Amino acid sequence: MVSATLTEVAKLLKPGITTISIDKMAETFIRDNGGIPSFKGYNGFPFSLCISVNDIVVHGFPGTYELKDGDIISVDCGFYKNGYHGDSAYTFAIGNVRPEVLQLLKVTKESVLRGVEQAKDNNRVGDIGFAVENFTSRIHPYGVVRELVGHGVGRELHEDPQVPNYGRRGDGKRLRDGMVIAIEPMINLGSKDVFTWDDGWTVATKDGKPSAHFEHTTAVRKNRGEALSSFAGIEAAETANIELNSSYYILAQPAPEVL
Repeated sequence: MVSATLTEVAKLLKPGITTISIDKMAETFIRDNGGIPSFKGYNGFPFSLCISVNDIVVHGFPGTYELKDGDIISVDCGFYKNGYHGDSAYTFAIGNVRPEVLQLLKVTKESVLRGVEQAKDNNRVGDIGFAVENFTSRIHPYGVVRELVGHGVGRELHEDPQVPNYGRRGDGKRLRDGMVIAIEPMINLGSKDVFTWDDGWTVATKDGKPSAHFEHTTAVRKNRGEALSSFAGIEAAETANIELNSSYYILAQPAPEVL
């Protein structure tokens, strides 16, 4: 259901839409499907989604900001139902995004899958962190955020163990078959350094460069992890939305001068 919520978000996204309208739609969808927004009221967080645009890493507040051509937007969603939480995030490109930023999104999405592969019985959280860090900062010149990490998820939204996106093989808490964790790389186009706004929630890059965030709720299995959330529906809706709105970008261009 958390993936279904993000799929509904994908259908809405286009230049001109406000981030608060996305949040309101998501809350309605969650409640109409018998769920409760995991984030709303959590330690005082006032919204159903964390919506983080461009240089905002995570925990951004929905508001009156209107999405613009060239923005990227991370949408983090929690869905509580039948005594358990689901937690997933996806970063979307709005319109004509710079190639180097699109590459950041591609690499960050791939890195969460690299992490999921390592969520297997008898591995340790350091194996997940190494896989993410090795792919995103050693193969690619990106900054891996260290102040914020993944986590266990289940009856509580945040449980042990913490799951950093950096580390060494063989370090940290041992993983056991049946554990459920949220793996969520937060990767910056520039420096890894971040700071928190005065609202106490919003985390942004210090250098003002874009940041990407993808997250899967993941079950630890015997031979490799299993992503319990899915990007398939989100990607399909994202592709359909791009095709639907392609006429917007054509019509938005000035008409050629008639000679």
